[in-house]
Amino acid sequence: MQKKQYRVYQNPDGPEIGTCSAGILEVDGLYFKDLAGTGELLPYEDWRLSDDERAKDLAKRLSVEEIAGLMLYSPHQMVPNMPGGPFQATYDGKAFPESGKEKWALTDQQKSFLDKDHVRHVLAMKLESGEVAARWSNELQAFAEKLPWGIPVNISSDPRHGASKAGAEFKTGADDVSKWPEGMGIAATFTPEVCREFGEAISQEYRALGITTALSPQVDLATEPRWMRFEDTFGTHPGMVTELGKIYCDSLQTTQGEADGWGKNSVCAMAKHWPGGGPCEAGRDAHYPFGKFAVYPGKNGEEHRKPFTEGVFKLDGPTGAASAVMPYYTISWGLDTADGKNVGNSYSRYLIHDQLRGTCKYDGIVCTDWGITADPLPDIDSFSSRCYGVEDLTVAQRHLLAIENGVDQFGGNSEIGPILEAYEIGCKKHGEAHMRERLEQSAVRLLKNIFRCGLFENPYLDPARSMEIIGSERLCRAGYEAQLKSVVMVKNNQALPIRERKKAYIPARTIKPRKGFFRQPMPEQKVAPVAAELAEKYFDLAERPEDADFALIFIESPLSDGYSAEDRAQGGNGYMPISLQYRPYKAEAAREESIGGGDFREGFTNRGYKGKTGTAANESDLDLVLDARAAMGDKPVIVCLRMHNPTVVSELEAAADAILIDFGVQAQAILDLVSGRAEPSALLPVQMPRDMETVEKHCEDVPFDMDPYVDSQGNAYDFAFGMNWSGVIRDSRTEKYKK
Repeated sequence: MQKKQYRVYQNPDGPEIGTCSAGILEVDGLYFKDLAGTGELLPYEDWRLSDDERAKDLAKRLSVEEIAGLMLYSPHQMVPNMPGGPFQATYDGKAFPESGKEKWALTDQQKSFLDKDHVRHVLAMKLESGEVAARWSNELQAFAEKLPWGIPVNISSDPRHGASKAGAEFKTGADDVSKWPEGMGIAATFTPEVCREFGEAISQEYRALGITTALSPQVDLATEPRWMRFEDTFGTHPGMVTELGKIYCDSLQTTQGEADGWGKNSVCAMAKHWPGGGPCEAGRDAHYPFGKFAVYPGKNGEEHRKPFTEGVFKLDGPTGAASAVMPYYTISWGLDTADGKNVGNSYSRYLIHDQLRGTCKYDGIVCTDWGITADPLPDIDSFSSRCYGVEDLTVAQRHLLAIENGVDQFGGNSEIGPILEAYEIGCKKHGEAHMRERLEQSAVRLLKNIFRCGLFENPYLDPARSMEIIGSERLCRAGYEAQLKSVVMVKNNQALPIRERKKAYIPARTIKPRKGFFRQPMPEQKVAPVAAELAEKYFDLAERPEDADFALIFIESPLSDGYSAEDRAQGGNGYMPISLQYRPYKAEAAREESIGGGDFREGFTNRGYKGKTGTAANESDLDLVLDARAAMGDKPVIVCLRMHNPTVVSELEAAADAILIDFGVQAQAILDLVSGRAEPSALLPVQMPRDMETVEKHCEDVPFDMDPYVDSQGNAYDFAFGMNWSGVIRDSRTEKYKK
């Protein structure tokens, strides 16, 4: 659709109708789409009926195969799909450069899963630009409109507004969305209105891209400081996480002026991760089999559910609740008080059927986290299927178990066969009538979200209008202001601000070889923290510390790994301490026996690591600070800590004259603060631990049970601590949330 090929019909007091191939029905002076091609207005085509009525009518008309398609998710989509990247695809059998196709053209694989597998939930990963995204969305919707029933596509996305992966400088333009702090940075502002602006910006830009489901917010309670997903949360305080989760979902889902809040400006929120993914034992993450256990030594599981039960399930706005929820991969050790099974959350009847569907009365979509139904790999040190606790079942049996529990959708699963096989097994077990009713129940939930966003009436975008919204000056400026408000200053020995143009020494960083997210080997990295052309807009640069007026040291919280294949090969159990300090750390205070344990790949159950030594791949970050201190004499050393996890700063604090902590901002924001063009105002949304001993002794599921670090000036780096140019901040924000 290089040109506008859809037609628009405006109802006098109703929705705009957009169609590419479907006919138009005129009834009572109003326009409706003849999606089924019957020439008669069917209930699901009648926008005057409720979303629930329409979804139930359509669900009854669908075949089992068509319902199964709704329960699937496409693989990650790259638009356009270029050679050499992940998730390879073709265009008329050719690679994109040889195809002669437009960048927004559909791939052969996209056409196949829409038509043959009846997939209607598509996960967008890389979108080259706003224009390409809008035109690709139109192509998807036009293709789907021609298929039986004309069910539109619900495009979804993982978070894409984070500033940490953006370019160094503030800029606007339709090539990308506005950039905001990560979740922890939003929390650090201690200003709920910033979260509201954040959600509204996401909603506007997502709809302009064609995206109608956000795989967010992450409302896990961040009680375990070593967890790798810590920074994506809204912090440690249960009340703050609950409030920000509600605000985020309300701002994302609400179309102003609609009685029920749903409409053309709405984006469905998929809150995660039920029943709380934060308390992973010793910080090991459940993306990997060696990190599959969430533990509750403080018996605090109920508090981890509060951001759901008192937050995203009880919104203040008219949409009422987050439209979808995602259970985490974890085995929530000991939470199942019904039959005592320790299985992955989506496979737990107690956690999904009894608690989520029963006690909480949640009737939105339950979508599994990505990739939990395939057979596992033999290597525990792998990025593989997370069918934790049900490895002995077949793929189809795993699908059936999840469906029986109340799961509606399978993240990362795009093959229809296992669901159809699960249906056949279920018919023999429960009877065909029961299984048909159960699948229709999921179909209604899945279809309601598509109806709610107005896609059945008009799924088409005006690319020119989309380009005006995406990356607009207004949204980019709001995001950048939020970045400035998210940086916490914890120390300032009269070193900041540096308003004059002086000589700055900004050393490069080195990160030793380590394993990446997919457990792939990563070579040594040399990192230039700030582009010279950007830094020179603020200061002159000195190559040697001796020639500088001050040192500006950019570092990152320690990068540590909780599993070692080498240790396993040498006769150990493979488990290592995840360290929050830079120098090698020997875990003398760790628990003797792990709480969770047991895996078919291991002949033992104790995952403990007491007495072992953990290391950080970026230990040299500490050396940058100490070496600068030695070389600078009494001249200022300013440390800028990019904090993924609460860091033990006792090794470096005394050597720093000022310390700024950011949770994912562009480098320009740091330079604006250092130079005094903006003033720090953020507060710590977490505790920073005194040492690793207090980390080891704390309970993974309990907030604020560590001893905070107290610096050389007597300040405790505790929750709600922060400084501005005048000193320690004490305002209404610090009084709102009490530990």
